[in-house]
Amino acid sequence: MLNRRTLLTQTAGFAVMGLALGKAASASLTGIEKASMRGSINAAELGVQPGTFDDQSKAFAKLLRDANGRGMPVFLPPGTYVVSNLSLPGRVRLSGVPGATRIVYGGDGHLFMAEQADHIELSGLVFDGANRSMGDYAQGLLDLRRVAHLVVDNCQITGSGKNGLALEHAAGRIERSDISGAADAGIYSVEAGGLAISGNTVSDCANGGILVHRWQAAEDGTMVSGNRVERIGARSGGTGQNGNGINAFRAGNVVISGNVVSDCAFSAIRANSSSNLQISGNTCSRSGETAVYSEFSFEGAVIANNIVDGAANGISIVNFNEGGRMGVCSGNIVRNLSTSGPYTADPPGFGVGIAVEADTVASNNVIENAPLYGMSIGWGPYLRNVVATGNIIRKAGTGIVVSVVEGAGTAVISDNVIDGALNGAVVGQRWAEPVTADLTQTSSSGYAHLTVERNRVS
Repeated sequence: MLNRRTLLTQTAGFAVMGLALGKAASASLTGIEKASMRGSINAAELGVQPGTFDDQSKAFAKLLRDANGRGMPVFLPPGTYVVSNLSLPGRVRLSGVPGATRIVYGGDGHLFMAEQADHIELSGLVFDGANRSMGDYAQGLLDLRRVAHLVVDNCQITGSGKNGLALEHAAGRIERSDISGAADAGIYSVEAGGLAISGNTVSDCANGGILVHRWQAAEDGTMVSGNRVERIGARSGGTGQNGNGINAFRAGNVVISGNVVSDCAFSAIRANSSSNLQISGNTCSRSGETAVYSEFSFEGAVIANNIVDGAANGISIVNFNEGGRMGVCSGNIVRNLSTSGPYTADPPGFGVGIAVEADTVASNNVIENAPLYGMSIGWGPYLRNVVATGNIIRKAGTGIVVSVVEGAGTAVISDNVIDGALNGAVVGQRWAEPVTADLTQTSSSGYAHLTVERNRVS
């Protein structure tokens, strides 16, 4: 580790603009990092020195104000900078050496906060909350509100006493960053305006991974793609409010694609009251409750080409009683489900591969090892216009259960392959109680709202 004298020697040759590094520092930086310094203010030249372990909040604030006034970016040489309670100006372009430039929260309030900013760009920096408590007013280690253009790139955000990165009314992108050890969620975004969250790793957070929320249901348009989310807890409890790897709430037009999500206390991916939703191409492993969930007041959900391996339930597109309707569930692999979950389940219990209720097509899915039901269609009278066709269901308690309660709407169950269903291939139920024989073994279902035909059972 470099001592303070060595660091000062290395950085003494920096000029304020277009600056050249000393030989030792230059050798330690890549060509990209050197290029990032051109035209930048060097923090060390304005009194912000790395490695002193003294609180540098005042000098740091002055540096950012000066850079804002001159419209220039700031480069932070490698080292540790202890700061607190910094309010960012309207334009900030702050960069460092990835993994080596550390900004450490000194306590007593917040680390970085912005309000009504034009452009904030943070790259190649480590933000360390040191697991210290934060003021009640702060939502996260980086608390950035009403930011017209935001870039967080190739950063590390760790040890936050609340959310790692808290955004409100932000547009821009969060990419190639590692967020870990937050006492709440890794990334919390509310009321976004066209945000991209891509290529990040979010891990070991106490209550959530990536949260995309709104105060009122409306179009959001956030894209969550190519992230790795793992080991997400539910320390604050509940039955699904916490413990989700990726969570959309009241946020419309959200795309969640190509993520790898594992070991979440509740859902890998959970959407509540989010319309025009796409969840596609994700890999979801070892979820504590329902792996992929579209629930409550939504209209329009496409859940396609995902892999679910290990969960209490696989995929649910439900809550027609709350207005949840209109979906496509296609091309998914769901397997290795369990009857155990994080709480005592209401009937019928855990262990369901795919559950759908209203105005939904469930087709071309493969379900294996679903101990309760391979597929559940409708719940009591909450069934309307469901087609289940071309699915393969193997090793299930019951292959497909379908509601035959008075008031249940149309369901077509056809051309499925059902292999090794212990309690029947297709069975009618009143709520959680089976009330028919296997409907694949009769010439007519006996219910006007049901069509059960051309299923192959073995």
